[in-house]
Amino acid sequence: MKVTRHLQISGRVQGVGFRFHMQRKARELSVTGWVRNRRDGSVEAMTQGTPEAVEAMITWSRRGPGSAVVSAVKIAEGNGEHAQFVTLPTE
Repeated sequence: MKVTRHLQISGRVQGVGFRFHMQRKARELSVTGWVRNRRDGSVEAMTQGTPEAVEAMITWSRRGPGSAVVSAVKIAEGNGEHAQFVTLPTE
């Protein structure tokens, strides 16, 4: 069974390698989807995988890489089918 969650991550999350580290964590957990910076300074991600793997990604996103300062993670139902985890252009 797969679940898909949309994440909106705010705080000091741009310019700290957040997307790179999230992509590496997703590959480690066999999670598919995407991640991108938003013009408002947040990071947005779509995560898809087993419930346990997606929950592990959510837990990771609440901390992020060492230099990030995450203030909030909003979680919503996600959509789409994702074959791999990719970084998308800023939107």
